[in-house]
Amino acid sequence: MFFESMDQSWQRLLASHEQELQEIEIQVLKFKDLAPAANLVMRAFELPVSQVRVLVLGQDPYPTKGVACGLAFAVSPGVSIPQSLKNLMKELGEDLPGISNSGDITAWSKRGVLLLNSALTTQVGASGKHELLWREFTKAAIIELDKALQGNLVCLSLGQHAKKLSTSLRHAAVIQAPHPSPLSASRGFFGSKVYSRVNQALSSKGLTPIDWTC
Repeated sequence: MFFESMDQSWQRLLASHEQELQEIEIQVLKFKDLAPAANLVMRAFELPVSQVRVLVLGQDPYPTKGVACGLAFAVSPGVSIPQSLKNLMKELGEDLPGISNSGDITAWSKRGVLLLNSALTTQVGASGKHELLWREFTKAAIIELDKALQGNLVCLSLGQHAKKLSTSLRHAAVIQAPHPSPLSASRGFFGSKVYSRVNQALSSKGLTPIDWTC
C-alpha cells in the first residue's frame, strides 16, 4: 500500500527501495494507534518529483490522535492548530506581512513544496516512536530527489533531526533553522525569516519563488 500510494515518478525514483518500504509498512501497521492514519502515511509523495522546488524537512508527525495528515507540520481539516504550526504562521506574518497566514499549509504542497518529516509515522501519544524505522528510507528519498533535480531544489531544514538528514544533500541549497516547537522557537526560529530566505535562494537558481499564502 505505501509504495503504491506514491506518485509514479516517486515509484520510479525509489524502485530499488520498494522492498525496504514494504518491510517498514509491515512494522508500522502492527501499531493500532498510528499517526497519521495508514492511508495518509505517504501523502507527501503524491507531489510529482518534477514539481518539487522546496523540501521542508520536519521531525515526525503530531502524536495527538486525528491531528497529523501526512504532510509535515500540516493538520487534518477541522483540527485546532498546534503550537508548532502557530509558530510557523507567526514567523510568516513577521517575515512576509502582506500575505495571509491562516494555517492551512496543505496549499503549499500544491505549489511545489514537499512537506516531509524525517519519520513518516509515530504511535499516538508517543513522539519519535518510529524514528529508527524510517531513517534510512527518508534519507534515500531526499538523496534521490536531490540527484533528480540537479540542484534545482531548496531545502528548509527545521530542527536537529532535519539538520542531520539534510547533510545528505549535495546539490540543493540548504537553509537551516531551529524547530518551531514551543521548546525551541524562541531559540532562533523567530526572526529567522526562513520564507524570504527560501525565495531568495530559489530566485538565485532562476526558479520561481513560492507563494506562501495560506
